[in-house]
This record gives sequence, structure tokens and C-alpha cells, in this order.
Amino acid sequence: MSQDAALANELLHLAQAIATKAGEMLMQRPADMNINQKSSARDFATQMDHASEALIVKEILAARPDDGIIGEEDSTIASRSGITWVIDPIDGTVNYFYDLPGWNISIAAKDKDGVLMGLVHAPTINSTWHAIRGGGAFKNGRPIRVNDPVELGSALLGTGFSYDTGRRTEQAAFISGLIPRVRDIRRFGAAAVDLCHVASGTFDGYFERDLKEWDLAAGTLICREAGGVVTGATVGPDGQLGEPGEAMTIAAGPTLHASLLAAIRGAD
Repeated sequence: MSQDAALANELLHLAQAIATKAGEMLMQRPADMNINQKSSARDFATQMDHASEALIVKEILAARPDDGIIGEEDSTIASRSGITWVIDPIDGTVNYFYDLPGWNISIAAKDKDGVLMGLVHAPTINSTWHAIRGGGAFKNGRPIRVNDPVELGSALLGTGFSYDTGRRTEQAAFISGLIPRVRDIRRFGAAAVDLCHVASGTFDGYFERDLKEWDLAAGTLICREAGGVVTGATVGPDGQLGEPGEAMTIAAGPTLHASLLAAIRGAD
């Protein structure tokens, strides 16, 4: 095993242990939730988001004190080792708040070349996805693959809605035009799991605006390692697609990705 592969496996095993521990804590859901508003009344964190992030950061630094941290709830530590962890302690906080399934813990680790390892643990649906860069993608330990080829008219798509009211109005108009052209659309409320649903073929494709690095890091690697294409819909000066999270994240198998990209650009 190469040095990089050994490191990736070490990081994966640590992430698995930490995500399991955080998931067990979060499943002991308190009867009363304290919330603090972030960008809007729709965008908030609970005391359990903060508790989960604190647990994850503490466990990572206990094992690897020189690593960096990027966390949704403001944990920011510069890396001295070359490895930085990207954490969403509860992806799908609204689901968690309302006691709906599908919320998850998303943990990724990146090096100078990008995301090296990603893990998404969703205890309410008994699902854990993981991938190591160059090593394929897995759900509950079994290899997974995106659906491809899929035509737009046969596609089951996932999506999510922005916290911004203006963006939501735009999204409603776009989706009303897209629905007659696809098999159906689902909105589950947790971006990391939505990306993993594409990876494991539960969705044919997925699109969403305004995603952040912690929403995307683990799920994007998992989807790409399952054969999916994950991009932003913007085009840079060199004519290449943007990175996920820019304008609109699109994830699908190669055939459907091209059709979704054309549909989204046609609506811009």
C-alpha cells in the first residue's frame, strides 16, 4: 500500500469512528431545541449542531493535533500537517429540528490536491457512504455506481431550496418548467445525502444553488468516485465548468449531467 493510500485509510477509519460517536449522541434528540438564527429565519443552528461539531473537532485533534479544521459552526483551525478536515456536524438541521429522517454527519479530509477522503453518515436511514480518492465509492461497505445513461425524460431528480427568498422565487419558476420534462423531483433536505443518493443510484441526478464547502466536500468525492459528474453551472474564462457550489451544483451520470446543464443554462 502506498503512503497516500495508507494515510487515506487512516483518515477514513478515524472519520468512521467519530461519525458513529456523533451519530449516537445526536440520536438522543432533546425534547427542547435552542436555536440561533444565521442568515435568515430558515437558516439556523441548534445546540446539537454545536455539540456535534465540538465532539468531532475534539476527537480529530486528539488523534491528529496538527491537522486543520473547517466547520460549518465556525470551527476554523489552520493546518500544520497538510491535511484539513471539512465538517458539517448536522447536514439537514431543519430535518433534525423537526425530527425528520435523512439528516447526517458529513466529514471530509483534503490535502493539496483536493478532497482525499469523504464520509457521510445518516443514522436515521441506516446509511453510511464513503470514498477515498481513486478508490471507488461505497454504501454500507458495498460498491456503488451512478445510473448511466439516463435521459432527462426518465430522470428522478433531487433538489433543495435556497435560504434566500429571492432565490426561492427563481427556483420555483425553474422547477415549474422542469417538472413536465422529467420523471419526478424529490426534496429531502440534506445536500450531502442527496449527492450520495446520486452516487448509489437512488436519484438519477441532483441540482441545488448556494451550497457551501461543508455541504459538498464529502458527497462530491463520493459521487465522483461512483462515476458521477459534479460541477458548478458557471463557466470560467477558460471555458471550463466551475467548481461545485458556484451558482448551481449539478450532479449526475455523464449523460444526464449534460442534459441538466443545458436545461439549467437555458433557464438562466
